Amino acid sequence: MDGIGAVVFDFYGTLVRMVEPLPADHRGVFARRGLAAQGELWGDQWSVGPGEGEEHAAHSADEAAYTAWERGRLRRRARDCGVPEEALDELVDELDRAMKAIRLELFPDVSDVLAALRNRGLLVGVCSNWFWNLEECVEEAGLSGMVDVVVGSARAGARKPHPLIYRELLSRCALPPQQVLFVGDMWVPDVLGPLGAGMRAVHVYRPDRAVEGTAPPLPAGAARITGLRGLLTEVMGPGDGGGPGGCG
Repeated sequence: MDGIGAVVFDFYGTLVRMVEPLPADHRGVFARRGLAAQGELWGDQWSVGPGEGEEHAAHSADEAAYTAWERGRLRRRARDCGVPEEALDELVDELDRAMKAIRLELFPDVSDVLAALRNRGLLVGVCSNWFWNLEECVEEAGLSGMVDVVVGSARAGARKPHPLIYRELLSRCALPPQQVLFVGDMWVPDVLGPLGAGMRAVHVYRPDRAVEGTAPPLPAGAARITGLRGLLTEVMGPGDGGGPGGCG
């Protein structure tokens, strides 16, 4: 791939994976408060969050506004499940903490690949649907000094594949879209969305992937790899890269 100035990665499932101890299951949180029946009505632990492609710019003005919006969603869901008003505040506090108590570790191929890309003079970025603290999570994962641009949905005001988050990413990279290569494991947010924004895309389809199902046929402008080292050996030539782009 000629003319690439930046390589931008999805975060979870692409650079990092969840490891034990896993977050507390919401059913246990409910049961400890005598609300086991309500907990069974909750459904999937993660479905209460904003949906794929959701725009929420009005709630992303600052951390306080975004956190209030997150908690409001939890509160409404708990109320709909029959949790009494007097139990809502403490329950929401614990649910919010439990959902964010995620232990992450880098995939084994990440550090070497990111270092190689930076050695080629390429800007390296992360763009993810995540909580407000994406920058902190990137640093805690061991990527401090290895990533130039971090764009998270919470601050950008929309979740991939909404065009707003890609516009923010391209603005931060200060590069035209055709010079940005987006790498990720999720088909629509990390492949079709970036392609629609004018970027090129690489689908990461690891053997131990968390996403089930067969890989869709590749559209024009996309490639597929089974691990990040494939970026260096299969997608980009040995000296590919057009120099670093600026970031704002």
